[in-house]
Amino acid sequence: MDAKKFTPLAFLASLGAGGIAVMPFVLMQYTLDHGAGLITRAQLWSMDLSSYQVLYYYLLEFVMILFTLIHFALTIIFTIKLVRWMKTDSFSSLIKDPLRNTGILAPLISYIMSMNVMIGPLRYFLPVLSGNFAALFFPAMIFWSLFFILVLFTEIRLLEISFKNGFDINKINFGWLLHPFLLGMLTVVGTGIAAMASDNTIANTAAFMSLISGSMGMFLLFVKMVILFKSHFQSPGLPEKHFLPSFLIVIPNITLYAISGFRLGHFLERTYGFELGAYFYFVVGLAFAFEIWYMLFGFSLLIDYFRNNHFKEFYVTQWGLICPLVAFAVLGSFAHRIVFNNIVLYGILVMFMLLTILVYFELLSKHIKCSRSSHTTLSCAV
Repeated sequence: MDAKKFTPLAFLASLGAGGIAVMPFVLMQYTLDHGAGLITRAQLWSMDLSSYQVLYYYLLEFVMILFTLIHFALTIIFTIKLVRWMKTDSFSSLIKDPLRNTGILAPLISYIMSMNVMIGPLRYFLPVLSGNFAALFFPAMIFWSLFFILVLFTEIRLLEISFKNGFDINKINFGWLLHPFLLGMLTVVGTGIAAMASDNTIANTAAFMSLISGSMGMFLLFVKMVILFKSHFQSPGLPEKHFLPSFLIVIPNITLYAISGFRLGHFLERTYGFELGAYFYFVVGLAFAFEIWYMLFGFSLLIDYFRNNHFKEFYVTQWGLICPLVAFAVLGSFAHRIVFNNIVLYGILVMFMLLTILVYFELLSKHIKCSRSSHTTLSCAV
């Protein structure tokens, strides 16, 4: 497929931008002592900061602003293209193909990420949101509930197609994990509402709905990972090069379900008076420990890909590299507060953020070149 033709996987670019926008916010949230609740800009700048710290936090704020703008700009652009594309035969063809229809989930994941951007960076900068945060949970619950219905309908519909139509299981790839990824993104927002809402009805409703989406997502994650690894062990060599970036998609899945478990624990503490200190260490620590070795394992498999292909070619699946980097740094920020409060870990998280930004702009540059010119020296394909 020509790179100029739209694919819903392009939303991985807006999703990645939203993730990068959230990274500095999460880093500040879990590495600074700012009192109860989510950190605000007023809280940060009321601290006694050195001149170096002032410069550093200004840079973090710049990253949040820049990537928030990129996220919403790309979301609007891709949504317009998505609506047009859904009127073509390509849409129905994609939906009916169990090996390819996971691509339609990327827009939904990106849209739900927009809620995280609003709760994080936008609320951080806008006093009108941070000052009235409690009043926003009712409309947020309505909005999230509508997405909950849409996501469950979409997931069940795609699973129905897979069961009815059948497919060659030897041709599956790690992009298949967009199913639990979407459900995890939905769940992490729902558990966030449950953990922070002051209204017990809203909190309990969000928590139970999150159990539905979360249990479905974790079931699919487990089943699909078993099938994927079994399939890859039975196949000679690595998957095709345009599927290789998706190998790391396991990491954002783990991050989303770990944070969901973390937030569900806070919901139980606040609403029912549970004391779950060791639980948080176990959930965050075990998930982050898993991600460390899996990240090393994943990049060891991608060495030849980066050496021979990545910088010479562009295909939209390369955007799948951003979310794992974002997810690792985000969960690492949680781990910094709960598991391993150490300057070395903090430095690693900052380096990961810088790496993610560099990779993002490298991919964005290639994406733009392939979209605008047929004479680029890049090898462009979807």
